Amino acid sequence: MSDDLPKAPEEALPSAGAAPGEPEATHAGGPAPAGEPASAPRRRGRTATLIAAAAALGLVGGACGGFLVQADREPTALPSLTQPELKQAGGEGPDPLPAAQDRKVRTDGDLRDLLVKAPKGAKDVTSRVTGDGWMEMPEFADTFEEPADAFSDRVIGSQIRRIAVAYWERGHQFTEVRLAQFRHEENLEAAVLTDRQNNFTAAEPVDSWPLPGTGDGMVHVLSRPERKAGYLPVYEARAFAHRGDISLQIWITDTRPVPKKTIMDLAERQMERL
Repeated sequence: MSDDLPKAPEEALPSAGAAPGEPEATHAGGPAPAGEPASAPRRRGRTATLIAAAAALGLVGGACGGFLVQADREPTALPSLTQPELKQAGGEGPDPLPAAQDRKVRTDGDLRDLLVKAPKGAKDVTSRVTGDGWMEMPEFADTFEEPADAFSDRVIGSQIRRIAVAYWERGHQFTEVRLAQFRHEENLEAAVLTDRQNNFTAAEPVDSWPLPGTGDGMVHVLSRPERKAGYLPVYEARAFAHRGDISLQIWITDTRPVPKKTIMDLAERQMERL
C-alpha cells in the first residue's frame, strides 16, 4: 500500500479493545484516556470555579455594604404604647381583716380549738384516748390500710404538719373527729388526702351524699355492718372534706345503723368552725 494515501486522524481511530463497528465512548468530546473508565464524571472546568468564587464574594460584599449603610442611619423612634399610663391607687389600702374573719390567723392558732364540741348527752373521752388532743404521726399512719406505706408516703412523711383529734361516746356509739393540717409546700395535700379517702370508701358497699358547701366533701353510710364472732355487729358512717390546708375526717361507729342525719349534721357543724 502506498505511503501517499491520507491517514485517518488519530482522534478518530478506535482505541484498543473496541469491537469492530461499535462506537467508542468519548471523554469531553474525545476518546476516553487509557486506564480511565468511559463513564467517569466530567471534571469541572476552571471557568465554573471562577464564577462560583465571584458569586460568593459578591454576597459577602453586599452583606457588608448593607450593614455599613444601616449603621450610618439615625435610629428610628418606636411608636408610643397604646396602653395608657396606670395610676397607682392612693391612700393606705383597706384595713386588715379582724382575727375572727381571717381564716389564716384562726388555723395557725391552737388547732384543737377548732374541733367541734361533743353534743349533749355524749361523754368526751379525748383525754382518755390521747391525753392532750393531739395525734402522733405513727398513730395517724396506723389508721391507713397499709401503715408502712402511708408513713413513707410523701403526704404523710413530709407534708403533714399536725393532727388534732376529739373523741366522745354515747351508749354504744363512738365518734372520732380529726383535723389534719398540711404545710402545702408543693401540692394541695389536704385535697389529695380527701380525694383518696372518698375514693377508697366509695369502693365499699356504701350510700354517699355530697357535703354542702365543700366542693368535693362527701358523707358516707356503710350499707353492711362488720361482723365478728362473739361481738355485736358494728355499723359505720364516715365524712371526708377539706378547707384550705386542713383535712376533715369523721368516723361514727355504733351497734345500730347510723342515720344519715347524724353524720351529715356533725360534718356541717365542723366545717362551719373552719
